Amino acid sequence: GNDQNIIAAFNTSIALIKSLGATVIDPAEFPDAEEMLASNNETTVLDTDFKVDIQNYISGLLEVPTNVTDLADLIAFNIAHADEELIPPFYTDQSEFIASENTSMNAAYFAALAADKDLGQTRGIDATLKKFNLDAILLPTDGFTSGPAAIAGYPIVTVPLGFQPDNVTATAANPVIERAPGLPFGISFMGTTFSEFDLITYAFAYEQATHTRLKRLAFPAAIPKTQLGDVIEK
Repeated sequence: GNDQNIIAAFNTSIALIKSLGATVIDPAEFPDAEEMLASNNETTVLDTDFKVDIQNYISGLLEVPTNVTDLADLIAFNIAHADEELIPPFYTDQSEFIASENTSMNAAYFAALAADKDLGQTRGIDATLKKFNLDAILLPTDGFTSGPAAIAGYPIVTVPLGFQPDNVTATAANPVIERAPGLPFGISFMGTTFSEFDLITYAFAYEQATHTRLKRLAFPAAIPKTQLGDVIEK
């Protein structure tokens, strides 16, 4: 993204990470970033997988009072109950559901899956790690960030980086608000396959050095009073 508040906070975090003893290579660009941004393969895979996965999910439920069994049924149910399910102004359009319903696991799907693996893994994350001799890739959690890990199937860990200042003008909801006073944003640690342990270690070290999440608390009623340790058997 190009949000200057996020960029400034990210640059400050890089300086902090250096002070903690890390070697930082900046910039470390994805060789195929522009190709990733232009690719439609992720949408092809997502649409196809969603149709299959929603049917698998519903079939695993013990009870379905609506008698919906698959995506086609779900689309029809929403139309039949539009006053409850297709709520204006943001939720009247089922175009993504319909696009998914019209897919099949054909040659185009498998070609898109292979292209995603090549873009995300081979020429994306793995190529970047190798080119710059990195243990992990750091990005502000905005815009492009989740894409490479998503199409690669690789781990990514996000922790708090900062908050938008109070003088920021809120954007209109569409349907979510992307920018507003006090809106939190994060920093992401991305790595190769099975690098979860390392990524969590790096993210934890950063979080303990900053405690960013404690710098701006939610209003009192939104702050949990019960922690996991209070309800999980010890």
